[in-house]
Amino acid sequence: MSIEVKVPQLPESVADATLVAWRKQPGEAVTRGESLVDLETDKVVLEVPAPASGVLREIKMANGATVTSGQVLATLEEGAVGTAPAAAPAAKAAAAAPASQSSAADKSGPAARRLIEENKLDSAKIAATGKDGRVTKGDVIQHLAKPAAAAPVALAPAGARAEQRVPMTRLRARIAERLIQAQASAAMLTTFNEVDLTAVNELRSRYKDKFEKAHGVKLGFSSFFIKAAIEALKKFPAVNASIDGSDIVYHEYYDIGVAVSTDRGLMVPVLRNAENLGFAEIESAVSAYATRARDGSITIEELTGGTFTITNGGVFGSLISTPILNMPQVAILGMHKIQDRPVVVNGQIVIRPMMYLALTYDHRIVDGRDSVQFLVAIKDALEDPARLLLNV
Repeated sequence: MSIEVKVPQLPESVADATLVAWRKQPGEAVTRGESLVDLETDKVVLEVPAPASGVLREIKMANGATVTSGQVLATLEEGAVGTAPAAAPAAKAAAAAPASQSSAADKSGPAARRLIEENKLDSAKIAATGKDGRVTKGDVIQHLAKPAAAAPVALAPAGARAEQRVPMTRLRARIAERLIQAQASAAMLTTFNEVDLTAVNELRSRYKDKFEKAHGVKLGFSSFFIKAAIEALKKFPAVNASIDGSDIVYHEYYDIGVAVSTDRGLMVPVLRNAENLGFAEIESAVSAYATRARDGSITIEELTGGTFTITNGGVFGSLISTPILNMPQVAILGMHKIQDRPVVVNGQIVIRPMMYLALTYDHRIVDGRDSVQFLVAIKDALEDPARLLLNV
């Protein structure tokens, strides 16, 4: 029986997708649930699974095509016996690859697999840093950056200047569009403060081993900042709002977006109802989201929505910055590098681990007083972490 392979239903916020690469070629046997093709949307790369076991008969959409929900991508003959395709370079390369290479490639995310196939790499030789031994796109790029052991060095002609021209990915184009939209439509203003993280550091140092043993996850800074942000948002609900046309939507729940830098661009997974999560649950969720965002296995639903966003430029060494709003949200918190600095405490100059905090907000919705007091509330909570447990 012939079965149509269709584009899955895309979320309302995603109009179409780009067909990135076929995993199978006509004539090849496929098993139910096996990935047939990768589709790239504005947010994630989607894998389209085989609806049944059989043989891929005909591919109707080529690589690079723009497709929409429900569109037919290919036809599959259920129950048929497949044969090796005669003119499929990718398939020939896969057939010639050792079993270890195929196994490692199967663990890779779609973006990583695409690079592996395009560059005819042995994925077994790529150092994997992803969860459960998954090879990420970053791992492949790092591998490609290493010079071949015995490869001759090609010298460019004197005076030659090389350059590459590549199309912008859908995700990168979407990021650019949203940044321009934020700059053009919001009255953005940034206010700053600094926080002494001595108490947080002492608490982490005292309980980090017990915490990890009890919960199976490390006690990082994310949970403290997310908890502190939620307590501050409860006191200043205007900061937890979003704009819908000419309406202001004041959210009575706290879906916190945590910005994650990936090889494909910035992604913002959302912790739903974060006010109901404990420290361990927050740390586990943030770690899992970051891993899946980087290896390309995160879903659109996990990147959609959010009432407030936190971004951490400090992991890259940023000392201070002005983050841009994640529209339609009206505020975003920027964390920065922790740096030992001399400060005055009780009339004495002491060295403390200090971090600059930045709150960018839409001045149309959030007043300057609320923005300043919001940052002060976060500062107070982090400098006296007992507040986070007592809700004071």
